[in-house]
Amino acid sequence: MKIEILGTGCSKCKALEEATRKAVARIGGFHEIVKVEDMIEIMDYQIMSTPALVVDGEVKSAGKLLSVDDIVKILSK
Repeated sequence: MKIEILGTGCSKCKALEEATRKAVARIGGFHEIVKVEDMIEIMDYQIMSTPALVVDGEVKSAGKLLSVDDIVKILSK
């Protein structure tokens, strides 16, 4: 599973990345986590605000900070 965190480096973007890493550690398995900070790449996903969570190319959340539990639910589907 490829998980992307979209954001330019703000505190919420960093917090989402940290929460995502904790969620991945909780569920186990191999998951690639990539931090995307390039605005052109972020714009390709057609989101209006960051941070955003993308799983296997599909935007799962944008514009809000998810909890570890929320991310575990998203990744477990």
